[in-house]
Amino acid sequence: MHPIRFLNLLPLSHVFGQFLGIYLPQLLGGTVVFQDTLKPAEVIGAIRRERISVLVAVPRMLQSLKETIAGGEEERGTPSQFRTRFESASGKHFLRRWWTFRRIHRQFGWKFWAFISGGAALDASTEEFWRRLGYAVIQGYGLTETTSLISLNHPFRTGKGSIGKVLNGREVKLAEDGEILVRGSGVTSGYWSGTDLKPATDDEGWYRTGDVGELDAQGNLYFKGRKKDVIVTAAGMNVYPEDLEAALRRQPEVQDCVVIGLPRNGNSEACAVLILRDREDAQAVVSRANLSLAEYQRMQHWFVWPDKDFPRTSTQKPRTNEIRQAVLSHSSGGPLNAGGGPLNAVLVECGISKHISNFSVPNAHLNLDFDLNLSSLDRVELLSALEERYQIDLSETRFAAVKTVGDLQNILQSKIPARVVYHYPAWVLRWPSTWIRLLVHYVLLRPSVFLLGWPRVIGREHLQEIRGPFLVVCNHLDDVDVGFVHTALPAHIRHKLATATGGEALEILRTPPLDRNPIAKIYDRIKWALGVSLLNLFPLPREAGFRQSFAYAGQCIDRGYSVLIFPEGRHTTTGKINPFRSGIGLLVKNLLVPVIPMRIDGLFELKQAGRKFARPYQITVRIGKPVQFPPESDPESIARELQKTVEKL
Repeated sequence: MHPIRFLNLLPLSHVFGQFLGIYLPQLLGGTVVFQDTLKPAEVIGAIRRERISVLVAVPRMLQSLKETIAGGEEERGTPSQFRTRFESASGKHFLRRWWTFRRIHRQFGWKFWAFISGGAALDASTEEFWRRLGYAVIQGYGLTETTSLISLNHPFRTGKGSIGKVLNGREVKLAEDGEILVRGSGVTSGYWSGTDLKPATDDEGWYRTGDVGELDAQGNLYFKGRKKDVIVTAAGMNVYPEDLEAALRRQPEVQDCVVIGLPRNGNSEACAVLILRDREDAQAVVSRANLSLAEYQRMQHWFVWPDKDFPRTSTQKPRTNEIRQAVLSHSSGGPLNAGGGPLNAVLVECGISKHISNFSVPNAHLNLDFDLNLSSLDRVELLSALEERYQIDLSETRFAAVKTVGDLQNILQSKIPARVVYHYPAWVLRWPSTWIRLLVHYVLLRPSVFLLGWPRVIGREHLQEIRGPFLVVCNHLDDVDVGFVHTALPAHIRHKLATATGGEALEILRTPPLDRNPIAKIYDRIKWALGVSLLNLFPLPREAGFRQSFAYAGQCIDRGYSVLIFPEGRHTTTGKINPFRSGIGLLVKNLLVPVIPMRIDGLFELKQAGRKFARPYQITVRIGKPVQFPPESDPESIARELQKTVEKL
């Protein structure tokens, strides 16, 4: 297999996404991985898990990953150290920078080395951030009408801030007003209009891109913005929004920004629309940015966007028309939708906004006191949708306290707190761990179960002729339940079985408290390593982080492993089955695999009597017929149905 592995996050409805997602990997004999989530944490996890070499994404994704990495350094309590190392890395050799930021490289995986950015212009600060960390940043430029690429940076000879050099077979020149003109064999000759072909090029074959650019002496092409977005001042000077946005992004308080032109007496004046990291003084931020600009470029107007993100297109470009309309509406005295835009769209998607008065009015204020009345499953869906839309990671524990629209806004507008990181080692699913686990099962685990009390197994015939993977659910009596389940299942299932266990307890073993003595820390880490390797355990947190656990369960299923879960979430204290958590229904709905119901009887009575050993067949393990649920099934109904099935065994 070719060593290059691409992770493509570009929409395949765009030619650039098709070129780098379908055509180029095949020409190179490489591998391409597609992913439908844009959450930075999951993107980083996919890069590491799939051993990705190159990430193909829009600039917004690179900005989100930058925020995640920088935020992670702050959470570790070392922001000043990181800034010092970042500043000192300027101009250093690639290997020196790689070693300086090796912890970040470890997060992405050692095989990952480059970003390819397309669909929009990448801001200089984000480009420099990743270069400084030791990654190659490659930009491309093209249009559908030019059969994708016009120019592309060389991975090891990149022109800083440029969108590359013109490719062979293309010709590029700049019009008097700076518009990029292109011609070549791959440029369209026209557009179909009914039965007629409307010419797209002039008599000499030049196609007007509508983009403004610059060319340097080395032939590097620089993107300056859309021609229609150029701001023409009263003095007749052309102001390019990208130059102003670059100056604003150099200010540490600015999380994101868009510069728009406000109409003034037939001309335009630049207005900075800002998303700030905290409640900073916007005037001071703009004033500092103006110091690096020419006098005719300086911004006299600014507006603080009230939401966590701008409304965006499918390629994550800000919808400048919507932003301009909102700012104009506000400046003319009309109400600005203080929580609408992206938040409005997310609430509509989750079926919540229909209950909020005046929510459908384009510029209406949200009713911040409205009670969202979220069920547990509503919370999961809303939390996932918000993280996907804003490309952030939210604390599930903190999100559990959300009651009203106002609470939701406060979380989105505040700094995201630190969260517990759970570890899902991929090496346990590969050789040699799989061979060692098989050996340990027959040498240690199976004989141990025989000594504890060889169980009577009823219903194994239901599984003889079928093949997995499956989701295995069982009642929960004691920690030794895992051994009895393994013993009862047929070999073709138990040999490839991953088991979900208490995430908080497992993570404490993996990352012991700082005040624990060194010997105990080593002992805890050994217990963790033995558990995840020999029993194939993975964490299923009870309070927060369970969605990452669900994603790992899906990866196990994709690799042909069945997954064992105890849906009660805790040992029974009465001998009766505790209510199944609704999360099992969500997992079944997402995985779309058959479910094997199992039940252990007799063990609770032995536990109550204080006995550690049982006579043969005193413990019974019952296996039911695999059940399958339609994709449209309600998760809570699935959980109730599974509980009834286990109780009837």
